[in-house]
Amino acid sequence: MKKGLFIVLEGPDRSGKSTQAAMLRDWLLGLGHKVRLTREPGGTYLSEKIRAILLDPKSEIEPLTELFLYETSRAKHTLKVILPALKTGEIIVSDRYTMSTTAYQGYGRGLDLKTVETLNRIATMGLKPDLTIVFDVPDKVFKQRECRGNDRMELQGASFRLKVNRAYKRLSSRPGVKKVDASAPIEAVHAEVLSAIRPLLRKKGFGTR
Repeated sequence: MKKGLFIVLEGPDRSGKSTQAAMLRDWLLGLGHKVRLTREPGGTYLSEKIRAILLDPKSEIEPLTELFLYETSRAKHTLKVILPALKTGEIIVSDRYTMSTTAYQGYGRGLDLKTVETLNRIATMGLKPDLTIVFDVPDKVFKQRECRGNDRMELQGASFRLKVNRAYKRLSSRPGVKKVDASAPIEAVHAEVLSAIRPLLRKKGFGTR
């Protein structure tokens, strides 16, 4: 049975990745592929409940507790959604995965990076994306993009958000990662995403155009 593809879109809040994830899903569906768009934290009933706790502005959560909540959500999501879908040949497009935890809880919160990476590996059972696309926002542009959301993570201070943005710049140099310019117009970003996706589709035997 043909194995599916696991594509992850990463970046700081207000980078446009959620919009691009939906656009990518629609493009892949247009090619006739079976596609599942999912997100982290979330993707299952339990994971969505954890998401609600994590993003509730009233939640008082210490950094280490926050880390374990994200990993608990991820373990359920990986086991019950991602792995079964990949086994049946689906293309998974996920809005965030392990890199988010490294950026936010590792670099942003200052937790030990080795601990974060170890827990990421345990929660995913060693699963790695076929491709991670990082939406890069120049610091100057990032500072101009107000975070108008009202969830707990979006309400973090400017210093925290800047640490996360710079963490993504560092993490985008890893193998299997493609960086795109998120400051460009939406359609231009979409075109860059497709340029990164097409070689992978061809390599894995999926139709493209």
